[in-house]
Amino acid sequence: MKLSIVIVNYNVEHFLEQCLYSVRKAVKNLEAEVFVVDNNSVDGSLRMLREKFPEVILIDNKVNVGFSKANNQAIRQSKGEYVLLLNPDTVVEDDTFTKVLDFMDAHPDAGGLGVKMVDGKGNFLPESKRGLPTPITAFYKIFGFASLFPRSKRFSKYHLGYLDKNQTHEVDVLAGAFMLMRMSVLDEVGLLDEAFFMYGEDIDLSYRITLGGYKNYYFPETRIIHYKGESTKKSSVNYVFVFYNAMIIFARKHFSQKRASTFTFLINIAIYFRAAMAIGARFIKRARLPFADALFGFAGLLAIKNYWGEFTIYREGGDYPLVLVTVVLPAYLLIWLLSVFFSGGYDKPFQIPKALRGLGIGSLLILVLYALLPENLRFSRALILLGMLWLGAVVSINRFVGYMLKAEGFTFGGDLKKRFLVIGHADEAMRVDSLLKSTAIKPDFIGLVETDSKTTLPDEFIGHIYQVPEMIQIYGINEVIFCSKDIPHQLIIDKMVDWHAAGVDYKIAPEDSLSIIGSNSINTRGDLYTIGIDAIDSRSNRRSKRLFDVVSATLSIASWPLTLWFVNKPFGFLANALLVLWGRKTWVGYCGSNSEAGKRLPVIRKGVICPGSVFKNFRETEEMNQRINLFYARDYNVWKDFGLFFRAFRKLGS
Repeated sequence: MKLSIVIVNYNVEHFLEQCLYSVRKAVKNLEAEVFVVDNNSVDGSLRMLREKFPEVILIDNKVNVGFSKANNQAIRQSKGEYVLLLNPDTVVEDDTFTKVLDFMDAHPDAGGLGVKMVDGKGNFLPESKRGLPTPITAFYKIFGFASLFPRSKRFSKYHLGYLDKNQTHEVDVLAGAFMLMRMSVLDEVGLLDEAFFMYGEDIDLSYRITLGGYKNYYFPETRIIHYKGESTKKSSVNYVFVFYNAMIIFARKHFSQKRASTFTFLINIAIYFRAAMAIGARFIKRARLPFADALFGFAGLLAIKNYWGEFTIYREGGDYPLVLVTVVLPAYLLIWLLSVFFSGGYDKPFQIPKALRGLGIGSLLILVLYALLPENLRFSRALILLGMLWLGAVVSINRFVGYMLKAEGFTFGGDLKKRFLVIGHADEAMRVDSLLKSTAIKPDFIGLVETDSKTTLPDEFIGHIYQVPEMIQIYGINEVIFCSKDIPHQLIIDKMVDWHAAGVDYKIAPEDSLSIIGSNSINTRGDLYTIGIDAIDSRSNRRSKRLFDVVSATLSIASWPLTLWFVNKPFGFLANALLVLWGRKTWVGYCGSNSEAGKRLPVIRKGVICPGSVFKNFRETEEMNQRINLFYARDYNVWKDFGLFFRAFRKLGS
């Protein structure tokens, strides 16, 4: 056996599927075995593996044992001359394994090898080549000197920025996303250290390979796509603590006591420094738009209060009571902003119509509240009307300014129009075209592109692959989707790099799959289009569904003495209302939620009723459940729950 490939999976079914399709192509002419070690995934990964990749050797862990232990489980069973540790969120070129094995065979001094990695837009990932994180190297990285001087031999040792990314080099550390090692070397230096649960194990093993007298190489003559690069995790506080604590374990294991103490001191400073930066950056990113709306909104409300009081009610002198400024106006502003929030006005993409809709709803709530307030707290209704108009101007201007500054998430004139090119042969390209049309994204344009320049174009196609740069400009394309069944992965990566200046996003449609996978930047986890089951899983719909549950459950409990006569099981109805209010259930869930029909859909709480409950003499079957659940999830909006709640009201005690 020449090569053993080990992939550790944890709840990334669609990434794993795409990775394995690329691996299947790359091992076609090799004597190789593929292991997948699953760390107790619950997302359908195991079912997908058994259905589509029966050749894979599966190790099904019942708990998450961590990255190191999971890899070691497979390595101990492997028979290959070489072992490759490969992340599931990667795509390899069709000849990647052939090239790296030829290099290792030609360099008997090589103990390990890593390759050039690019993100989902074709950008080079600097973690492809790394130096040993000595105390001084860590210091330069932690406090930003490496970023300020990315090509300095002194400051950029962590990512070896002074080395040409297009040349083969000896390096200290291999990236865990693609880590090829000689099995005989592992027999000498040992396997992954299981003291590292996640992160740091690749540094430790790379260092032990060099201590054993072997070399680690960075090999750029083949590439892989790595969707979740190191930079994607820096905004996570959990990542900060886990990663830097792994560095402490490494230092205590390999450095002298004095150096380890120095390193630990620096790392502890770094943990709190980086954690504070991560929390601050996340807060600023999420709160900047609501903060701007609140700041300018309240300033305007104060100006309106002064203007209206001075020129109408208090023309002869005097002013509104202090309670208006300290209590009433802040309460109005809070209601307006909460209404904008629940209307999706703070969901990306930020849209003016959603924000204005929220202000309208908030104004109605304020007017109802105004009528219920005691006389001493009821000030002029004109303040509410003028405040609504002012807030409408504020939210519109803030979002328009964000759009003009090209800030992330800001659109103008409605939904962001998605315009696609799908590149592949006729059958596969048209399959992906149908898949896109069945998702919740509602494409504005889909152009089909043939890969073979010698093929006569079918009527549905607009051109050949060599014409894509012109098509991007002419048709205003946002995203390019490659059909991996028809296009070698090397060509896919080539085109991602060649067309980088066009500023479009790229995705890959694996063969025989209902998913389309990509990453719009190295700061995203990766975008996923699946066949029409994303609607109920959107942030706004989840929030609306929960809001409906809370409001309707509260009203149901309050009105129970009156409604108990209209439900079949009144005490069961009361119990269900309490469970819904506490978040243990939802009023409307999937039909047969414990069956296979519900396992492919976004996870929601167990329902009191299901969409089929409105039908008389409803008979549950696997096929019927699957169809009803799919339509419910794909086209979900909160008004469906509202209608089902009242149509099946008598059954709410079941």
